[in-house]
Amino acid sequence: MAIFGQALIVFLAHIVVGDKSNFPYKDLIFVVHVIITILIIIFSVVFAIPTIYKKMESFQYLISIIISQNLFGITPYFWTLHAIGRTEASTNSLIFATVLTLLLGIFVFILTCIRFRRLLVQGKFRKGTIKEQTRQKLEAKSFLPLAVIGGLGVVYFIQFISNHVSRIEFNILTMGIIGLGVFYTMLFVLPEQLVILYCKKRFKSFNFNKEGKIYPFGSGEKPAVICQEQNEKYLDIKVQFW
Repeated sequence: MAIFGQALIVFLAHIVVGDKSNFPYKDLIFVVHVIITILIIIFSVVFAIPTIYKKMESFQYLISIIISQNLFGITPYFWTLHAIGRTEASTNSLIFATVLTLLLGIFVFILTCIRFRRLLVQGKFRKGTIKEQTRQKLEAKSFLPLAVIGGLGVVYFIQFISNHVSRIEFNILTMGIIGLGVFYTMLFVLPEQLVILYCKKRFKSFNFNKEGKIYPFGSGEKPAVICQEQNEKYLDIKVQFW
């Protein structure tokens, strides 16, 4: 599904939305993005083979991160770039808009890393504690700065469109807004993905044995930081500093 999904979403970004786009270097961007996507697809096919991914689980998870970020982050961002490229804006204005939205994305990523580390160190991910039970309610407040930054990007996008075009198709405008929102959301998810990748590389208990079962927690390890994985992809994380 990821293979067809990536091909479809790249087609939507560069052919459907980007058809009438005047975004600078759009042809070069298209070629580079297609080549990278093809390489990702090849790696995803190779690491779908059980005998390979069971020997290199951490690398397989790295591939899954790249797939998810390309599928739901980078490619939708091109929706936004081509949406503003369909306006009458000058090349300098388009480049400025690109730099600004990327800077906002970097701020989202940095603030998310800081927030995630703070929650981790404070033990907010420990399973079964009172803090863990109330974490979801209290955590909503910590999303506010990130939501504000992402919202600024969306507001700027809408303002840019309104200032540089007299008429634009509603579906193109919608795809541009959704693309920017999804791009920021994936940057918000990325730090947690990287932590899981580190844990899979560092700790045996984050990997599967030959029978397809998770290795016992703490198998042969004396970690300074102990991470315990939940079912699915997300974590209950226990931090111990010695």
